[in-house]
Order: sequence, then structure tokens, then C-alpha cells
Amino acid sequence: MSGAFWPLLRRDLGLLLGGGRRGGALLPVLFFLSVAMLFPFAVGPDGPLLNRTGGGVIWVAALLAAILPLDRLVEPDLELGLFDQWALRGISEEWLMAIRILAHWLSFGPPLMLAALPASALVGIDGEKLRIVEIGLLAGTPGLAALGVMVAAITAGLRGGAALGGLLVIPLAVPLLVFGAGSLATGGETGLALTAAASLVLLAISPFAAGAAIRAGRG
Repeated sequence: MSGAFWPLLRRDLGLLLGGGRRGGALLPVLFFLSVAMLFPFAVGPDGPLLNRTGGGVIWVAALLAAILPLDRLVEPDLELGLFDQWALRGISEEWLMAIRILAHWLSFGPPLMLAALPASALVGIDGEKLRIVEIGLLAGTPGLAALGVMVAAITAGLRGGAALGGLLVIPLAVPLLVFGAGSLATGGETGLALTAAASLVLLAISPFAAGAAIRAGRG
């Protein structure tokens, strides 16, 4: 299976980054920046208030941006019967889902971390808070990717699966959101450690849960 890692990763990245008419990796970044741009208009030009709340807004925007490609993570391959073909070649669903998680994170995690630089200016947070936000996104976005793939696998094949997936991801991502945004209030270290721990738990669980969901859907 190790020999299939790079071909599968390149394929998944090509599908997620390209995205056809759906915008690929550009759409989550534009959505992320749009939320950051609109927030000051909603709360007004209050500098101290923006500095206190801007980091949390960036985290909410990152969560919502990570939900956008859910309908492209699993369902198209399931409809085409590709998972059956991979199973015949001896490639396990857990391995496929682990690669899909990595590809999903690469398609939106690093771009959002770069987009956080202009977003921080839009929401008025200072350099120290931006540093904590960036570290938090580095620790938390892998967990968001794992959660997104797991939920996409569970809801694949259901009517309205993309909408249902989004509704499931939001409450399940609350710990990451609370710890990530909370790190801005606690000075960083405790919140960031909890964000990383929650992310690692999701990374450990998601390939197995997603793989089991795909097998159940095929059966």
C-alpha cells in the first residue's frame, strides 16, 4: 500500500485544489477573507473590541471555510465505485481516508494560514495575537480536516448529505473552536496544547471511523 501513497495523494490534491467550477482551494480562502472583511462592518470601528474578538472571528471563519468542500471529499468517488476498485487492489479504506485527510488539510490549511495575515489586519488584531492564531491554526486545522473527512464518509450517499455533513461538523468542532479561540484569552500555551490534543484525537479516530462508514455504505 505504501507504493500507492504518492499517486493517491497527488490525485486527491489535484481534485481538491482544482475543484473545476467550484473554485477549488480558492473558494475557502475567499470565504475566509469575506468573513474577516464583513466583521468590522458588523461591530463598528471599535479598535479595542475588534482586537478582543477578532481572533475568535478568524477561528469561526476557518471552521466554516473547512466545511465548503465536504461534498467533494468522499461522495464522488463512492458514486463512481472507485472504493470497490481500490479494495480489489488491496488498498484499505482506512489508508485511503488517511491520505484523503492529508490532502484535505493541504488544500485548505496552509492557504488559510496565509490568508490569516491580511485577515488579521481586517479584524484589527495585533502581532502577538496573530502569532497565537497562526500556531492555533497549525495545530487545529488538521483536526478540522480529519473531522470533515469522517463526516463526509458517514453522510456520503444520503440525500442532502453535504448540508447534513455541515450541520454535523459544526457541533463536533466546538472543542477545537473553544480551545483555539480560548488560547487568545489564556495567553496561548494551555489553549494551544488542548487544541493540539483534540486535533490528534480526531486524526487518530477519523481514518478508522471513515473507513468503517465507507464499508457499511458499500455493503
